[in-house]
Amino acid sequence: MEHAGKHALVTGGGTGIGKGIAVALAQAGAEVTITGRRADVLEELAATQERLHPMVMDIDDEQAVRDGIEAAAEQRGPVQICIANAGIAEGGPFETTSLAAWRKIMTTNLDGVFLTFQAAMSTLKPEDPARMIVVSSIAGVRGLKNAIPYTVSKHGVIGLIRGLSEEFMRRPITFNALCPGYVDTAIVRNQLPGLMKRFGVDEQGAIDAIAKGNRHRKLLEVDETTTALMWLCSEGARSINGQTIEISGGQV
Repeated sequence: MEHAGKHALVTGGGTGIGKGIAVALAQAGAEVTITGRRADVLEELAATQERLHPMVMDIDDEQAVRDGIEAAAEQRGPVQICIANAGIAEGGPFETTSLAAWRKIMTTNLDGVFLTFQAAMSTLKPEDPARMIVVSSIAGVRGLKNAIPYTVSKHGVIGLIRGLSEEFMRRPITFNALCPGYVDTAIVRNQLPGLMKRFGVDEQGAIDAIAKGNRHRKLLEVDETTTALMWLCSEGARSINGQTIEISGGQV
């Protein structure tokens, strides 16, 4: 119960990596606000853990983010653990990428993290210890072809945590990024039909094609990212600041 008495907030906390993080934090004693766009998904998860608290919040909406996090802090205290996990992944050739598609990804993946961190930090007193963690991607530390806006957005959030770690160096607050490779989640599974058709392979063949993006050629499990995050939230990681933790089965 290391985090008993703390308030944690996880955006995109209803599914995939966010779900795993939210459950782990609740099991460690934190009161966890889980946010997302679908009330039914959030409520279904919250019903499984008494310390999970659902809140519909669209991170593309500035006022919704600021008002939502303020309301959550009024109910459960300052946000001492903030996990900016919500994001979207869309790809395509650079030559045919529209400005609208570019802006959509930047609004969610980069602006959303900026707003989430700024709103969460406004709930803290200068002396409050806190952990601010963004779920970036291996795309944040290397380039991915046919995913330029996504790659740029994930590089951007790493710049954000590095800048923030310098600006708030004298406060008991850290900023770090998790950079997982391809994780076995619904986002990855949803790509399988298209890959099966594109390469003329069965489902396992499509999985193998995605898994090649990880150095050990296996899809990651959600718990691998969750475990790394729980370490970053621990007291023992209090001097880990402005760092990228890469999880991809080998050197990126």
